[in-house]
Amino acid sequence: MSHARKPPLVTGISPNEGISWTKVTIRGENLGMGPTDLIGLTICGHNCLLTAEWMSASKIVCRVGQAKNDKGDIIVTTKSGGKGTSTVSFKLLKPDKIGILDQSAVWVDEINYYDMRTDRNKGMPPLSLRPANPLGIEIDKGKFPQKELEALFPGMSADFTSENFSAAWYLIENHSTTSFEQLKMAVMNLKKQANKKNEGSLQYVKGGLSTFFEAQDALSAIHQKLEADGTEKVEGSMTQKLENVLNRASNTADTLFQEVLGRKDKADSTRNALNVLQRFKFLFNLPLNIERNIQKGDYDVVINDYEKAKSLFGKTEVQVFKKYYAEVETRVDALRKLLLDKLLETPSTLHDQKRYIRYLSDLHAEGDPAWQCIAAQHKWILQLMHNCKESYIKEQKGNPLLHSPMLDLDSEVRSSSLGHLSRSASLKRGSSNQSSRDETWRFKAPQQVAFVEKLTKLVVSQLPNFWKLWISYVNGSLFSETAEKSGQMERSKKNARQRQNDFKMMIQQVMKSLVKLIRGALLPFSLGESELREYGGWEMKSELSGQWLPHVIQTVRLSYESLAALEIPNDMLQIIQDLILDLRVRCIMITLQHTAEDVKRLAEKEDWVVDNEGLTSLPSQFEQCIVHSLQSLKGVLDCKPGETSLFQHPKIQEEVCRLSTDIMQVFIDCLEQLSTKPDSDVDNAHLSADVSSSDLFGSIHEDSSLSLERRLLIVLSNCCYLERHTFLNLAEHFEKHGFQGAEKITQVSMDSLKELDQRLFEMYIELKADPIVGSLEPGIYAGYFDWKDCLPPTGVRNYLKEALVHIIAAHAEVFAISKELVPRVLSRIVEAVAEELSRLMQCVSSFSRNGALQARLEICALRDAVAVFLTSESK
Repeated sequence: MSHARKPPLVTGISPNEGISWTKVTIRGENLGMGPTDLIGLTICGHNCLLTAEWMSASKIVCRVGQAKNDKGDIIVTTKSGGKGTSTVSFKLLKPDKIGILDQSAVWVDEINYYDMRTDRNKGMPPLSLRPANPLGIEIDKGKFPQKELEALFPGMSADFTSENFSAAWYLIENHSTTSFEQLKMAVMNLKKQANKKNEGSLQYVKGGLSTFFEAQDALSAIHQKLEADGTEKVEGSMTQKLENVLNRASNTADTLFQEVLGRKDKADSTRNALNVLQRFKFLFNLPLNIERNIQKGDYDVVINDYEKAKSLFGKTEVQVFKKYYAEVETRVDALRKLLLDKLLETPSTLHDQKRYIRYLSDLHAEGDPAWQCIAAQHKWILQLMHNCKESYIKEQKGNPLLHSPMLDLDSEVRSSSLGHLSRSASLKRGSSNQSSRDETWRFKAPQQVAFVEKLTKLVVSQLPNFWKLWISYVNGSLFSETAEKSGQMERSKKNARQRQNDFKMMIQQVMKSLVKLIRGALLPFSLGESELREYGGWEMKSELSGQWLPHVIQTVRLSYESLAALEIPNDMLQIIQDLILDLRVRCIMITLQHTAEDVKRLAEKEDWVVDNEGLTSLPSQFEQCIVHSLQSLKGVLDCKPGETSLFQHPKIQEEVCRLSTDIMQVFIDCLEQLSTKPDSDVDNAHLSADVSSSDLFGSIHEDSSLSLERRLLIVLSNCCYLERHTFLNLAEHFEKHGFQGAEKITQVSMDSLKELDQRLFEMYIELKADPIVGSLEPGIYAGYFDWKDCLPPTGVRNYLKEALVHIIAAHAEVFAISKELVPRVLSRIVEAVAEELSRLMQCVSSFSRNGALQARLEICALRDAVAVFLTSESK
């Protein structure tokens, strides 16, 4: 089991004082179980862990750092024992600085300092070692103007290292408020410094004393040897020998020091070479680093390294640097080409485009990469639009049977909708009119509609990035989100101003292509022959129905809203508004034309089944058909922001009014056609025999059983309902949907309906009244009756009874269809009978008494029988 160790304890340090970076040996107890156990070491409050070298649990070697405190403890911290204590302390000494003129007997090492820019050590110039305060007292800067001092001491200087040093200037500038006692202390400090300099020679001798002793010992040995030999030499020979000895000593010293100096020079050369390699390894490794970073996609790193290399070695004259810098330029040129290719590559996101433009700008690429990208995007968008058209046209031509069935199905949609209306109107009657197409309700959008959806989706998805790229180009945000690169931003804005018209033409060209491609697919008649060859090419076997045009209009409107949200100027989008207006007009015209065709086919759906009000389903079907058509146009007629009302244009208003009136007239013609339909199976003369027939009051399902009179009555009943209800309701619907001229449409339709009603009414009266009127004269004079010679009256004669029976039959027929028609029809029939009877009576020259009574009896009987239907004329 492991147990906690005691905290570290420092009991000794050697040496116990020294300057910064002095190597010391620390001794103590529990100083750690290994290098990894040592986690902290401070001397005088400075962290020395980086230079610490753990030797054992009782010994650590390190260097003293630049501590703030002059004296402090040695604190060791370990993982196993925690933070320790110290029984000894270390004293940090300030290093003596040797001036440039101070004598020294030993080699002075260079003092290192830290360069923040290059992160390398350099030698400190000796001039920086001069004392900042030569007087040794506190400096008190005065407030004397520099110009006044220069005028007071012309040609002098306050710098004590200058040849023109002025002590008075120095004192005024630095010690103007210093007391006299302080100045006396300054004089004493100067004297001490002078004495130290005078003692410099003695110190120099002391420092080289061993050298002098060695030289003295050598001379003494030579002298003793000469005395022992007892040889007397002349002064000249002694001098010669002494010179030889000195020469040999000099040569020996040169030999000894030459080896040392040679090693020093070699070490200096090696150190300088290593320093050069270390200092400029950035440049030497840069080509390889550029290749690696390009492969990784770290273009920012490459650009930063290139900018640094360019600032350091762009104008170098060193051949080695030139060679490596040229290699860097080669790599950067390749990167420029790579980035330009990526920039012009399509498709591409807006983020990538901005990034590549910024890279090329930072690499100082030739030309204007941003504008090149904008031009490439513009060309690509146009190409996409034309490719879209070609693909759909090719698909249409490759499937020739694809288009027509779609249009047929679309027409079936209309007929089925009308069939649904007729079925809903006749559902209560048990009609089983079901469409066989309900089970085959499968259809796809026509190729033109699918193409418009695809085309608008393409433009809406691509144009925003294209527009945002231009906006970024204009405001300079392509190069920097801040103002750090204001020069590039200003150049970008200047280029954008110069190319503003060119970009406007690009947008207009895209809008023009979009609109003309849609016109070529949906409104080919609005293009010229040359434009049709470029933007058309569709097989227009049949007109696109009004069912799909509202969908297309909604698609184009959404596209316009998306483009307008980009804050594109309205003048550039006006061409789309013009297209929407033309599509809306075309949709209304096509819908109204198709509605007229649908109304015309309503005659085929007339089943002649009369309800309690004397109406068939035809008026209801007609009204629902019109209402359905108007509802389908609601979205087209409504004006979106920026659109104008269709009825503000006089020509459009007039055409819509004409088509609406035509629809009403088509239905009126349809009624006339139904009322006058020839039927050979109907016999007008058998009507009186069928008065008591149950079919007269029942529902008639077969057209062959309807007489002409019955069809006329049913149509007349429908006309009355149309005049009083349907046409007025339709007028409200026209006004509700914003149709201008609804009153005119209603008035014209009413006049035409009344004209038809009057013609049919006269035709029915002629059919019903003529037989009755024609039978009066033969009936009056039957059996050679003579008003002058007749028997006393015993009652009305048979001719009057027969006339009343015919009138009753007419009443029954009309009543079975419509009660409201009875007074109108019977009044006219009675009026015709009264007029004929009046004419016949006026033709009698004279009456006998019995004849006058007989005539009065019959006239009064007829009057009393039809009193309800008498008019002023018939009376």
